[in-house]
Amino acid sequence: EVQLVESGGGLVQPGESLRLSCAASGFSFSTYDMMWVRQPPGKGLEWVSSISGSGAYTQYAESVKGRFTISRDNAKNTLYLQMNNLEPEDTALFTCRRGWSLPGDYWGQGTQVTVSS
Repeated sequence: EVQLVESGGGLVQPGESLRLSCAASGFSFSTYDMMWVRQPPGKGLEWVSSISGSGAYTQYAESVKGRFTISRDNAKNTLYLQMNNLEPEDTALFTCRRGWSLPGDYWGQGTQVTVSS
């Protein structure tokens, strides 16, 4: 059974950082592209970033480029999203999904990120 479990969200002030994690199980993690997606309150899904199975290729939404870094540790079956210089507009439910682009075929329950002073 494919499982994706996100963690690391929380309440932070503008300018602070968070690192999200996504623990994957039930499939050969290193052979799949992965992505982070977010949904701000009252809005639709927004693709954030993708990473290839090997980690060699990454892509970012313009809104997070230069502030967020996606990475993965295939030995630990874990996907990461390092988020720096967070802004109130980053407030959202963040989920990891299997695949390169939306919709993906599996996703977790998500972790809430709230940026507020």
